[in-house]
Amino acid sequence: MKPEFRSALAAEFLGTAFLLAAVVGSGIMGERLANGNAAVALLANSIATGAMLAVLIVTFGPLSGAHFNPIVTVVMAYQNGTGRLDVLRYLGAQGSGALVGVGCANVMFGLPLFSFSQHIRSGGAQVFSEFIATFGLLMVILVCRKFRQASLPFVVGGYITAAYWFTASTSFANPAVTLARALTDTFSGIRPADVPLFILAQVCGGACAVLVFRPKGAI
Repeated sequence: MKPEFRSALAAEFLGTAFLLAAVVGSGIMGERLANGNAAVALLANSIATGAMLAVLIVTFGPLSGAHFNPIVTVVMAYQNGTGRLDVLRYLGAQGSGALVGVGCANVMFGLPLFSFSQHIRSGGAQVFSEFIATFGLLMVILVCRKFRQASLPFVVGGYITAAYWFTASTSFANPAVTLARALTDTFSGIRPADVPLFILAQVCGGACAVLVFRPKGAI
């Protein structure tokens, strides 16, 4: 494996880990400080996540492309002709990084390393929200990569911050994030039983975005 690719895998691992630490940690902190006000907790959670995402994309973009998301990796591989083994390595780095990030957040706040979430996120509205959230995320990535590359970190961070509020699911939009958040019984968690439909909706949303925005002449 080339040193450049090892650096890319390290970037995907660390970036995804810090992203999950921000998502889970800010959720715990927000809930503890909000005195039962869920809107305040969600505000803290969304701002911290969006800000961290922008920072991580700027930091790790030159090394790995700053995917931190299996759907983004698969879409970029489809566009660039990346080999399957390299894609699998990216996915492994993202998945393991997500688990480490959740575990670190839990430990930082004095909680068990991992615990299955009891946070119910079920029903058609939530699943449809994940379709919309992921479609929108891929939409802004694909369009900005073509026309506003320099703005991409801040556009993606801003989109995720907004999507926390305009989707019923609070916009997971990422299979690695979804799986890892099933292992924290906190504000940002998701019950394991609700994970499969979330991921299915995310995959469908990403695929539809590619169909709409990537055919020749579409944008």
